[in-house]
Amino acid sequence: MRSTKPTGPSRTTSGASTRTSPARGAGAVVAAPATKSSITRVVFDPVRSQSPTFGGMSFGAVGQYEKLRGTAFGEIAPADPRNALITDIQLAPVNHRGLVEYSMDIFILKPINLRNGNHRLLFDFNNRGQMRLGRFNEAPMTNNPATAADAGTGFIMNLGYTVVSNGWDFGASGVNSMKITVPVATNGGETITGPSYEYIVFDDSTTLTSPLAYAAATTDKSKAALTVRPRLDDRPAAVPLTGWEYTSPAGTAIRLLPVGNPFQQSHIYEFTYTAKDPVVAAAGLAATRDFVSYLRHGTAAEGNPLAGDVQHTISYSISQPSRVLNDFQTLGFNEDTDGRRVLDGILSHTGGGSGDQINFRFGQTDRTERNRQNHLYPESVFPFAHQVLTDHLNGQTAGRSERCEASNTSPKRFEVNTANEYWCKASSLLHTDTQGNDLPDPENVRFYLLSGLSHGVGDITDRKEGQQFTNGVKPFAAHRALLVALDQWVSQGTTPPKSEVPRRAKNAALAVPQQGSQTGVVPQGELGWPTIPGVTYNGLITTRYLLDFGPDLDKGIISNYPPSVAGRPSYPIFVSKVDKDGNEVAGVRLPPVEAPVATTTGWALRRASFGENEGAESDGQHIPFMTTKAERLAAGDPRLSLEERYKDHCGYVKAVTKAAQKLEKQRFLLPADVRRYIEDAQASGVLLP
Repeated sequence: MRSTKPTGPSRTTSGASTRTSPARGAGAVVAAPATKSSITRVVFDPVRSQSPTFGGMSFGAVGQYEKLRGTAFGEIAPADPRNALITDIQLAPVNHRGLVEYSMDIFILKPINLRNGNHRLLFDFNNRGQMRLGRFNEAPMTNNPATAADAGTGFIMNLGYTVVSNGWDFGASGVNSMKITVPVATNGGETITGPSYEYIVFDDSTTLTSPLAYAAATTDKSKAALTVRPRLDDRPAAVPLTGWEYTSPAGTAIRLLPVGNPFQQSHIYEFTYTAKDPVVAAAGLAATRDFVSYLRHGTAAEGNPLAGDVQHTISYSISQPSRVLNDFQTLGFNEDTDGRRVLDGILSHTGGGSGDQINFRFGQTDRTERNRQNHLYPESVFPFAHQVLTDHLNGQTAGRSERCEASNTSPKRFEVNTANEYWCKASSLLHTDTQGNDLPDPENVRFYLLSGLSHGVGDITDRKEGQQFTNGVKPFAAHRALLVALDQWVSQGTTPPKSEVPRRAKNAALAVPQQGSQTGVVPQGELGWPTIPGVTYNGLITTRYLLDFGPDLDKGIISNYPPSVAGRPSYPIFVSKVDKDGNEVAGVRLPPVEAPVATTTGWALRRASFGENEGAESDGQHIPFMTTKAERLAAGDPRLSLEERYKDHCGYVKAVTKAAQKLEKQRFLLPADVRRYIEDAQASGVLLP
């Protein structure tokens, strides 16, 4: 277990009516009801806290900010119906009041004078313990902002938000990471064991050791199995027992042995074994619920540094926590233990049509499915859409928003995804039924595809393991505009921008699954993909299967691990068609896509020695246009050259200006970012001598 402890001296006080400056050391104690989930104690660490922070910078009318770092302690009532659905919560150790205890890192960045703020709590739902505040501010990503450079543009601070984060992921690690300590489940004090599975790929020729998510119940190698295969659809071959070993008697990692079994770079290794000591991982969802609720409703007498200030709560997340928020909603954690809404708004980026397996025994929250990896984990389990639907494959009826609607605690939500999530994480299932039919938008949800973007932001001078340069188009300008739009929807009822996604009825391409394999194919002609010299297209797309994890999956218990795809039915999924350049036609086309200098994709293929022609996971492609018509014709490239498109540098700047101003009218860009796009185009070397 990972421990969550302050790194410096701290002091705990109780009954404080106001918070002392963290530079002098302060904390608060909250008295908890005997049978109710709550935050019981908050300790602020004066060493990690700072007032003022950002080197004393002041942000417009809001003024200076201060940073509070510390630890929150809480309790969960297993008998509360809101908590009883947490897998293994009934098997967790309890204190003398019958409550399950946890502790977690906490972060608060607030105006020193709260009256000058906007009275919004912006919850930074951190990714593997790492906050994403820097993405809004165009600043370094850090959990410990301290300098003027850490403030970046100050976008969030100038608007007056209070930024909050807490540990929720038991697997988070590293210095300054937001961590949580959750209990280990036992069967009346006896060790619980069960099947576990590790998907292992090393894209280098030196790494031989892989940690296990859970320790092995026994280090008897005959009780485990390791297989290897070069490609995803190849038949796995057994690695002999002499080809691997546990690294220690604790059974927390395995090591490949080169004797008689040479290590193969980028080959797929799969390890199945019996694990022990499952953690109650979904306690992190209850902890998040209770901390946000405490900050919103707790009093100064209870030590709440935001007492009486928070009028609205909005979360921001990228990748893993966006999938966690899918589970957060599905499991009803947006209702606090007093029946109140926790998050008023959710700005969710790159969550796809997936969860995070946080509520399964021996779940691995750091795993994520893409077109070559982690297909056989319980990440992609019905329901997918917010509406209550019946899964035509298994007959189950459910919806992601079902519990929230029943308790009248549904948030306003923006589901933002890139092309990568449509190709690799079945994003279309967010807005279709399980048979692929378009659904109307729920009253409280809007969907946005950021056309032609990859999961992360690549480097257009770097190929990594892929065949082409990686996609460098950034989504963060759109995030800033969408935060403003979401805030206005939450606080003022202002109608948000309409959804922009590929629909079956228009601008969508059907992904045809290849039964019995882990990948499917989108036909080139149906997609509209041009034949570009030197660029391979094979239509590889992740197939969303209905997998058989065993009869107790609905109880959070996996018994068939890993499941097989052989003979399993799959769900139809859709991606956007592309224009004659290969750029997507549906969705929000940011200036680099609407006024392009390259074809940008959300998918990519691996190059030789790295699993050639298999999917490159989260990467996309940047495939530049030729500069002149003569160069294009000589190369046989069907895409117009820069010269043919824009004539000259001034023409390129005009095209970018038109694209950016159009997005501003649609409320997908703010004026400052429109100016920045134009300035960047002016400063670029496109069609300059």
